[in-house]
Amino acid sequence: MPIIMQNLIKQVHLLLVKSGKTVATAESCTAGLLSSVLTLLPDSSRYFILGITTYSNESKKSILGIPAAVIRKKGAVSLATALLMAQNVRKLAKTDLGVSITGIAGPAGATPPKPLGTVFIALSSKNKNFCKKFVFKGNRNSIRKQASLKALQLLKNFIN
Repeated sequence: MPIIMQNLIKQVHLLLVKSGKTVATAESCTAGLLSSVLTLLPDSSRYFILGITTYSNESKKSILGIPAAVIRKKGAVSLATALLMAQNVRKLAKTDLGVSITGIAGPAGATPPKPLGTVFIALSSKNKNFCKKFVFKGNRNSIRKQASLKALQLLKNFIN
């Protein structure tokens, strides 16, 4: 694991422990990679409460309560879906923070408006919601790693 990621994991870990905040994740294209890095260090159980991989549209609807109309109109890979994933996993787990990632890691699934590497990362707290779109370059594995790293960076900033 690159040193930059190791340092970021430590920084987020210390911020979460120090702040006493708890976090839950809802992941699609990263399939639990963010949850995995958030739990690398000892004592992560102090803040990490729940990680859900809702890979299919059906699981997004049935587990996270994403309305079928949102997925139909906006898509599973959209700002609206990512925000609802973050908000709903936070509420489901009764945590301070919710983080979600949904995207197209490939090699299939890309469309002209949503090219390969399109990823939405959302964060939710009781008083604030945030979502940002990214288009990462590279292969499937690289896109998943980049999305997880960016989610960690955004989480760090969100806590601060």
